[in-house]
Formats: sequence, C-alpha cells, structure tokens
Amino acid sequence: MMKLKHLLLGAAASAIACSNAFAANGSDDPIKIAINEWTGQHISAHIAGQLLQKAGFNVEYVTAGAVPQFAAIAQGNLHFQPEVWDNNVGDIYPKAVESGEIVKVGSLGLEPREGWMYPAYMAEQCPGLPAWTALVECVQVFAAPDTFPKGRLITYPADWGTRSKDLVEASGLPLQPIAGGSEGAMIAELKAAYAAKQPALMMFWAPHWLHAELEMAWVDMPPADPNCATDPAPGFYPDKVNDCGFEQASIGKIVWKDFGEKWPGALKLIEGLTIDNDTQNALMLEVDNNKRDLEEVITEWVNANEATWQPWVAAAQ
Repeated sequence: MMKLKHLLLGAAASAIACSNAFAANGSDDPIKIAINEWTGQHISAHIAGQLLQKAGFNVEYVTAGAVPQFAAIAQGNLHFQPEVWDNNVGDIYPKAVESGEIVKVGSLGLEPREGWMYPAYMAEQCPGLPAWTALVECVQVFAAPDTFPKGRLITYPADWGTRSKDLVEASGLPLQPIAGGSEGAMIAELKAAYAAKQPALMMFWAPHWLHAELEMAWVDMPPADPNCATDPAPGFYPDKVNDCGFEQASIGKIVWKDFGEKWPGALKLIEGLTIDNDTQNALMLEVDNNKRDLEEVITEWVNANEATWQPWVAAAQ
C-alpha cells in the first residue's frame, strides 16, 4: 500500500512538473500557421512547424491567401506567418503592423532578388558584366535574329505586368523585351540556352530552385528611388526619369499580437528561426523539380541539420 502511495505521489509530481514546464512555454492550443500559394513559403512554414512540434507545441497548417491572411492574423484566427514579402501586400499589412495588431519578429534570413539575370558563362563573352553598361557595350552578343540589332530580353508573362518593358522604354536601353509564355516556358528556354552555352538575358527572381541547378548572375542595376518618376539624377541615365532599377523586397516573420503572451516559448523559437537562399533553393529543387513529397523533404532536412536548429528549440524550452 505504501509503495502504491509513493508511485501515485511520484506520478502526480511528474505531471505537475510537466504541466508547469509547458505552462512556461505556452498554451497547448494549436499554433495556426498560414500557408500561402508558393513552394518557398510552404518550405518555411513546414520547417517552422516541425521545429515547433519538437519543442512541444501543437501546430496546425491553414491555407490562406497572401493578402487575406493579414486580417486573419490581426483577428487571431491565424497566429504565425514565417515568410512575408513586403513588396506586394497592399495597405492592410502596414496598417495592421502600425496599429499593433500584427507584430514583426525580424527577418527570416532570405535575401530576395528580382531583376535581369544571365548565365555566369556570359562573363566570358561580355567581360563588362555584371555592370549594366555591358548591355550597351555587348548588345550584339545578346541579340537574336528576331531582335537584331537589339539584345533579346525575356520578361515576365504579359499578365504578370510590364515592368521590364516599361523600364526599357524609359531608359532607351538597346534591348527588345519579349514576354515569356509562362514560368515553365521561361525556365525551359533558359535551360536550352544554358545547355548550348548560348546568350540569355531574363527577368527573374530569387529564391528559386533554378539557382540550385544553374549558375546564374545578376545585372547590377541602379537602385530603386522614390523620386525616380520626377528626378532624372538616379537611374541609368542622368537625363531620363523612370529609369531606376527594381525595388527589392524584404522578407520577415510576423505573429498575432497576443502570440508572445500565449506561447512565449514558441516566440523565442520563431525569433531565432532563419532560412537562407541556398537552403530554400535546394529544398524547392527537390519539391518542384524532383517532385518529392514536401513533408518528406522537410523531415530529411531537419534530421540532417540538428546543429543548426537545436539552439532555436532549446530557447523555446
């Protein structure tokens, strides 16, 4: 009887200790993580989700549009979004941050890039690269029979917008924009040129799995400037307006305003969470190009990179 009493007391003490430890970390309610429309965000969300689970938290993935998600996070219907691109989010997001309904938790670590890129081997054919002036000096290197004497520039599909076309027209650069048919068609054309070591110049972005497969480089362009529409000083040429380069995004992590109060340990993990371009490029290659299961790819990465994430999980505990 005495032995049973000791066992029961011991079990009760262990249960209280576990309860107290978890209470210090946060609620056992599920942390609802927003899932957006692109593979890179799925990767960021599922890395975060698996690590939160390792730290003892319950997780739920919820499909949410890139713009509607902000109202849901502000209202507490969603709790965490690890990969917010701030260059195409409208007014809802900045207003919610300013009001305190959404809290920024720092940068994810990705370094986004959008602009004109070319295969690295083109530096041999046009030694002036990556300077934008090389596009003028070596224009015939980039020319094609259908664009000669102008260089051929593959731009985004027409329904994605005409930023490259507008920039070429404003600057007067000797390039002929050709709209890509789709993301897949652009990649197929680039791969064909790469295999034959042919010239190629294309509007594109990073992170993307393509950068894990092909060695690409970027044209150095004048930075975006808020006065570019009226001031001719910034941009490609000092006598033209609207000829600045593309505005670059930043990528951050955000949470519901009461997240830290409800899940303080989870917030510590999220604060430490970082993902770089090489990691996301390689994982996207497995999912998008090699058609592997997302969860399997993330689990494989987690198992192989404990030294990277262990401090984040430890901070949560």
